[in-house]
Amino acid sequence: MPLPPPARPSRRSLLAAGTGAAGAALLAGCSDGGGSAGRPRAERVPPERRIRDSAVRETRALLERYDATLAAHPALGPRLAPLRASVAAHAGALAPAGAPPAATPAPSGSPVAAAPPAGTASSVPASPAPSAATPSAAAVPARPEAALAALADAERRTAAAHTAALAGAPGELARLLASVAACGGVHAYLLTTAPTGSEPS
Repeated sequence: MPLPPPARPSRRSLLAAGTGAAGAALLAGCSDGGGSAGRPRAERVPPERRIRDSAVRETRALLERYDATLAAHPALGPRLAPLRASVAAHAGALAPAGAPPAATPAPSGSPVAAAPPAGTASSVPASPAPSAATPSAAAVPARPEAALAALADAERRTAAAHTAALAGAPGELARLLASVAACGGVHAYLLTTAPTGSEPS
C-alpha cells in the first residue's frame, strides 16, 4: 500500500521560520561586531599606560607642592631647587611618549629661584620660582621647618604610591618606578636632616 505524500508546510509556518532565522542572524551579528564598541574606554587602555598616567599625576602633584613651598618660602630656593629639578625630571621620565612636559618656563617678569651652589649648576637644571597664586600655596605651613617637613611627607607618600604600583608594572617600568621611589626616600631624608645648600646624590 503506497504511503501518503508528506504534508506541505503552510505559508504561514514558512514565513514564521524565515523571520526567526533572520532575527537570530541579526542578533548574532550585533553581538559579534558591536560587543567591544560598548566597553568603557578605560578598559581598552593598556595597563602600562594606566600605571604611567597614575605615576605622572602623583609626581606632578608633588612638583606643585614644591612650587607652593617655594612661593611661600622663597628663601628655601637654594635648598629646594635641585630637589624640584629632580622631581620634574622624574615626571618627564615617567610620562608616555608625546606627553606634555611636566614644567613650563616662568612667565616674563617672574622671579627665579636661587641657583645651586657653585659647581652644581651644570648637573642640575635651574628651576623657575612659582607664582604666589599656586592653588596649594595656602596649605604650606608658615614656619620653614614645618614646610620642609610637610614636603618630606609628600615625598614619602609619592614614593609609597610608586612602590605600590610595582606589582602590576612590566619590567622596564617597574625598574623606573623603583628608582624614582628610592629617590623620593633620599629627598625626604635631605629635606628633614641635610643642611641648607645640600643637593641629592
